[in-house]
Amino acid sequence: MSEKLKVGIIGATGMVGQRYVTLLANHPWFEVTTVAASKRSAGKTYGEAVNGRWKMGETPIPEAVKDLTVLDAEDVDAVASQVDFIFSAINLDKADTRKLEDEYAKHEIPVVSNNSAHRWTPDVPMVVPEINPDHIEVIKAQQERLGTQRGFVAVKPNCSIQSYTPAIAAWQKFEPTQVLACTYQAISGAGKTLETAPEIQNNVIPYIPGEEAKSEDEPLKIFGHLDSEKKEIVKAQSPVITSQCLRVPVLYGHTVATFINFKQNPSKEELVEALQEYSGVPQELELPSAPRQFIQYLNDDDRPQVRYDVNFEHGMGISIGRLRPDKIFDWKFVGLSHNTARGAAGGAIELAELLAAKGYLEPRD
Repeated sequence: MSEKLKVGIIGATGMVGQRYVTLLANHPWFEVTTVAASKRSAGKTYGEAVNGRWKMGETPIPEAVKDLTVLDAEDVDAVASQVDFIFSAINLDKADTRKLEDEYAKHEIPVVSNNSAHRWTPDVPMVVPEINPDHIEVIKAQQERLGTQRGFVAVKPNCSIQSYTPAIAAWQKFEPTQVLACTYQAISGAGKTLETAPEIQNNVIPYIPGEEAKSEDEPLKIFGHLDSEKKEIVKAQSPVITSQCLRVPVLYGHTVATFINFKQNPSKEELVEALQEYSGVPQELELPSAPRQFIQYLNDDDRPQVRYDVNFEHGMGISIGRLRPDKIFDWKFVGLSHNTARGAAGGAIELAELLAAKGYLEPRD
């Protein structure tokens, strides 16, 4: 890419916004030129706005962003005038999020969103770039609906499904029919750290609002297909997924215990080979954020573990282990993904790279 695209981040002061800021530092295609957040942060420098609530540990605030003045994310004209596209990590209710993201799109600013508000809009692609990159073709129908030339909304899916959906994708040829997924999710998924979430200390919380519905339904949109006119995405009917989602005292990393049935009768060797060989368009295009190896299989009985495996491929890879026969289901396994890298900001950045490579993101005139 000959010239870097100018990027804005709305919701830049929250945990996911901070992850965007760190991951985009020195990005070869994108340059953060604008940060925006709530009215209470607007007018401050970014460094001032996150002072005392920087959640990226020892990773410092990038110098190129530290002195940027935070804009009001709801001042669409001001933000839109400075950027080629935006990442959305705003913390509003769904209706307000949907309205604001649409407003940016109608201002001819493409939106790559981390939020759930548009995930079930039929002409908004919800993409894991290694699995369903073709879904971005629905953007043209969305632009017709919105009356835009370059503005649109594209979203990444929920963070928790990244730990098992890639395995199901790798095994599609064996025709999975039923899945039980029990997730054990890090506290950063709630935008908190271990220090700011005393309720999680020495505790497991067996309820995350809305999470189980997302875990059961969102993979079906990802496994779905474009209708014949490429005007909307039709969700898949299988596999049937049921889930249980728990919050655990871990900072980063969503672990899942998954049980699965197939129409076919694959061997363990066939299943492991399918995982290790699985790759997609991001690997073919060598996108900057794409892991060289999307899925790794770990043979040790006590892996994957958050401590050792969450940062596989800089947090953009998926770790699978403990694949073995089950007495009720055909097979069971344990999966692990990094919830703020692959599951949030990193996954959205890879989606933006895919969109740029396919000509959907370009410099404004």
